[in-house]
Amino acid sequence: MNMAVPTAISSTPNGTTRPQVRIVIVGHVDHGKSTLVGRLLHETGSLPEGKLEMLKAVSARRGMPFEWSFLLDALQTERDQGITIDTTQIRFRTQSRDVVLIDAPGHAEFLRNMITGASQADGALLIIDALEGVRDQTRRHGYLLHLLGVKQVAVVVNKMDRVDFSAARFAEISDEISAHLTGLGVTPLAVVPISARDGDGVAARTPRTGWYHGPTVVEALDALEPARPLEQLALRLPVQAIYKFDDRRIVAGRIESGQLAAGDEIVIMPAGKIAKIRSVEGWPVTPVKGAQTAGRSVGITLDRELFVERGDVIAHAGTSPRDTRRLRARIFWLHDHELATGASILVRLGTRETRATVVAIEKAVDPGDLSSVETRSIAKNHVGEIDIALAQPIAADPYSDNPRTGRLVIEVGGRIAGGGLVLSVDAGQRAIPVDIVPVESALRPDERSARYRHNGAVVWLTGLPGSGKSTLARALERRLFDHGGSPVLLDGDTLRAGLNRDLGFSEGDRTENIRRLAEVATHLARNGHIAIVAAVSPSLEDRAAARRIADAAFREIYVATPAEVCESRDPKGHYAKARAGSLPAFTGTGHDYQPPTDSELKLDTSTRSVTDATDEIERMLTRTGVLFDEVIDLAANI
Repeated sequence: MNMAVPTAISSTPNGTTRPQVRIVIVGHVDHGKSTLVGRLLHETGSLPEGKLEMLKAVSARRGMPFEWSFLLDALQTERDQGITIDTTQIRFRTQSRDVVLIDAPGHAEFLRNMITGASQADGALLIIDALEGVRDQTRRHGYLLHLLGVKQVAVVVNKMDRVDFSAARFAEISDEISAHLTGLGVTPLAVVPISARDGDGVAARTPRTGWYHGPTVVEALDALEPARPLEQLALRLPVQAIYKFDDRRIVAGRIESGQLAAGDEIVIMPAGKIAKIRSVEGWPVTPVKGAQTAGRSVGITLDRELFVERGDVIAHAGTSPRDTRRLRARIFWLHDHELATGASILVRLGTRETRATVVAIEKAVDPGDLSSVETRSIAKNHVGEIDIALAQPIAADPYSDNPRTGRLVIEVGGRIAGGGLVLSVDAGQRAIPVDIVPVESALRPDERSARYRHNGAVVWLTGLPGSGKSTLARALERRLFDHGGSPVLLDGDTLRAGLNRDLGFSEGDRTENIRRLAEVATHLARNGHIAIVAAVSPSLEDRAAARRIADAAFREIYVATPAEVCESRDPKGHYAKARAGSLPAFTGTGHDYQPPTDSELKLDTSTRSVTDATDEIERMLTRTGVLFDEVIDLAANI
């Protein structure tokens, strides 16, 4: 395969007229990535003076042969294990390019690190061992590059010396990997046979590959096109922090794309607030004159007082990102536990992070064999397209519009569990009629929490009739109110007598009853109140739907009083009516009640007083971030 080197030269973010390309190098462990990178540094004259000799001397002192990979293995643990653990960025120059080479892990255990490396790349080098050939991990890497939007891929078949530089073996691997990548919509720009250890095919052709007439690795790198310069895209400035200096309130962050200058009219998303940039601040010189472009960290002041917080995105009016609570994304899943519909996750997009719920999984694919299956979950090292409902609105772009604000990371338990591309915003959301314009409260959540000393929440008490839900709900309501809070009681039977009086006890009506309860409670929670719901809500699926609606605000309390105690109390006559046949069969009064499996708190009112149980609820709400600590301190002093 012959490749023409592009002649068009454009201005690039590195401030020169030389194109800069960011290239991630990926491959299975032991296929020779680090060796190839070391060779590239040597062959392009990019090593610091004396570096090669120093490392050879270190190897001699250790009594081990010199390896080119030592140039990258900066961590002692990497030398000991013989594998690359983290991503490393290496800069070197070819005849026509400034190259930023990102060495990403190839071991399956470190795929989550690779997401960070590949997400920054304009193109990729995919390396394959000539003896081992295309493996499942190779296919996964190819799919991950596709997943992260890397369209330019050059393939390197390394260790050709181990197969006697067989043209037939090379052709076999070339055909297989080319078919795999083409199936993903990625046409390989070149497939290059090399021996990184000996230098064949890295920067120069050698007689041992005389049957090959394509580019060397360096020539393949020169043929990769730089991405469209970021300053030519729409302005995107994710807010990292807000600082107070003198009388100035400085909004700080890094310009991910576009450019800005003092006097620009900007919009702050997702709130949609309009302002003008009064000044661009810098250090040590301030204010900064002239336009500031992508890649620069800046501070700006505004011409009016607006509430701005970390995670907001600043854009120019008319070219702003979408504000949304719903995303569709293609993700690569890394967690040991499968990602299932209804799962609660943390989504990080730029500087914004928010709790979210997986609403739907359209399909799952095993990148090892590219077999699509209809499923409601995504297994480890598999990919899928998912719809995500966000607990808070965010500003986002589809990846195709802006790669800097179109990639997301998913965390579970404080660890990266997956990542991928934003395909679209508002995916699957019901259309709002054009004559309906939702109006947000004039009060900010932080204003309410400062007054009430708590965050908004939905406290959902579930259990058999007679278990003590309503008694606990009323006691908690009184406790929170006496401490200056803003609780609102929502009793299931009370709402059935009013808002939900049109609903019967069919399966569909029961589900709708819980949905309405959850929607009302969530609206209250988003406006800073603590909505206390007391409802039998016997179905696990209905309660899971309520949790998805309220998301991070949801706290479930299982009032697990034994059935015989509940029936002996029978405060509203549920059991007697059920026996008499005046209530439908499914009322949650017997074996049809499905107890929670993962509630935030479990209480048995037959073994403890109302005061003790309320204390326990209060402690749980403090532990999970609803109540502020000083509320509990105040309670202790009363």
